Amino acid sequence: MIESKYGKVLTVILVIVVIGVLILLGFLGYDVYKKYTSDKTVAEVMDDFEETISSNSNRESNATVDNTEISLGNLQINEITTGGSSSSGTSNVVQYEGYNVVGTIEIPAIDLKYPILERTTPDSIELAVAILYTANGLNQPGNTLIVGHNYRSGAFFGNNDKLQLNEKVYITDTSGTRIRYNIYNIYETSAEDGDFIMRETNGKREISLSTCTNNSKARLIIWAVEE
Repeated sequence: MIESKYGKVLTVILVIVVIGVLILLGFLGYDVYKKYTSDKTVAEVMDDFEETISSNSNRESNATVDNTEISLGNLQINEITTGGSSSSGTSNVVQYEGYNVVGTIEIPAIDLKYPILERTTPDSIELAVAILYTANGLNQPGNTLIVGHNYRSGAFFGNNDKLQLNEKVYITDTSGTRIRYNIYNIYETSAEDGDFIMRETNGKREISLSTCTNNSKARLIIWAVEE
């Protein structure tokens, strides 16, 4: 009888362990799947964006204000986003899953290349990286904050913790302007800290990159300035 009960306990423990392993494998597999499917779709979006700006080189990129309130940790800020428009009033904007693409970001040091979406929402940052705040528009004087998830697969900003000072970030906007930014500050901060968002740049073009740390208990912030 004792051996029978002991065997049942071991069976229950084994079943729990197997279920746990399957859940873990499923989670890791989903991460890899998202990385693969995102890369494939993103490559097409990047091509569309490059074709659009090359065929529409006279188009201007203007800043528009969206008063949607976005949460960053415990902070609430008003989102300011950029969007492309032509002087004639017609638009030729590349979209990705219903979101306007306002630029691209490239970081050669970690082999990163993604479209930058116009708005940060829970859904948009499952697709690519996105603008949460910009003072005057992408590649314009002032700070622009770009946020992205930190996936174990390395997707989006999952490899930002490997970046070092003086490495380069390239931002291309809807006008076709491509600016090289130099990383000059890397640090971790709490989810409640928002000093890096609307920071003063003394008229310089700067970007801030924000993502969660691996344990999701803090934020990894990177500042870069136009060279």
